[in-house]
Amino acid sequence: MPRADAGFSGSYDPGDVMFLLKPVTMAATDVATKEAAIQSGRRHYSEMIAPEAIPDAGYLALYHSALARNGARLGQDVASLAAALAQRRPGSEIVVISLARAGTPIGVLLVRTLRSWGLQAVHYSISIIRDRGIDLVALAHIAARHDPRDTVFVDGWTGKGAIARELRAALADNPHGFTPALAVIADPAGQADIAATDDDYLIASGLLNGIVSGLVSRSILNARVVGPGDFHACVTYPQYAHADLSRAFVDTVAPLAATAPPCAIGEHGGRRALLAAQCEDMLQTLLADAGTSDRNRIKPGIAEATRALLRRMPERLLIRDRQDADVAHLLHLASGHGIAVETLAGHTRYRAVAIIRSLGNEA
Repeated sequence: MPRADAGFSGSYDPGDVMFLLKPVTMAATDVATKEAAIQSGRRHYSEMIAPEAIPDAGYLALYHSALARNGARLGQDVASLAAALAQRRPGSEIVVISLARAGTPIGVLLVRTLRSWGLQAVHYSISIIRDRGIDLVALAHIAARHDPRDTVFVDGWTGKGAIARELRAALADNPHGFTPALAVIADPAGQADIAATDDDYLIASGLLNGIVSGLVSRSILNARVVGPGDFHACVTYPQYAHADLSRAFVDTVAPLAATAPPCAIGEHGGRRALLAAQCEDMLQTLLADAGTSDRNRIKPGIAEATRALLRRMPERLLIRDRQDADVAHLLHLASGHGIAVETLAGHTRYRAVAIIRSLGNEA
């Protein structure tokens, strides 16, 4: 089992988060090779890591514009989500377990907000991987130090709900006493237990990779670097410290969240079934249009489409409204990579969807 002093904080303040991940050295796999390996079934996506680079000045300007435009809204949503977490078990400490890495900045903001209200809160960030489950070694580490009843899992948003379903499946038997309570900022898929909104709006941290997530990669599960008793792995990016925006992002939003009056978000639970049905209808339409049964090729939502354009090989980007400021960065990326942009038709809550290119060798 991991040592009691296991964990690290990346480029965040040590009081903001403890990553329960194993830093390793691993060569990056170029996007084309990675995509071919995934689609052929020869490798799982979690066994490889794509290269990351500092975005160009134009893209960074779009990030800063998004933060200025939507920062107050995010602060309000963080406050509302924090209030909902505080009400779950009044008087108990709140143990935020963010899902690395999209959930990490949100977890930092939630814990800072709760502490600003005088509440006791702690934050761990751990790995969960589609089709591979959650890091049970990390959960054992947390269970040895906290009451699992005080925990809540946090992510930034839902795309089509794959990670939410993975969490429910992984915790179906309540390992170490954990239950799959998932809280997110935005839940257009109707898959989270607690959400501040179901609007697919641009959360600025969703534009960037490691430089807004503590200089930490997404998690890795490869038997060459993860052995028995190890946490899932990650790569760190100290070489990008000069461009790191991790602390700047949370330092900007946290004061807004601390002073925002929380809104009641209990009504989200009553909308989940409708949202989930609408998401599934859209997915079925897009799958038929793409001539595939592979749901993993459909990446709905602004943030998931962004990740697809940054780390995968999309064939198309579907946009509901090209004049929408929240998709300007997607149009920037699509233009730079020669990706076709089409209109996202039909009644949908999603503002953008990316369709991953088929390489003709799907498993």
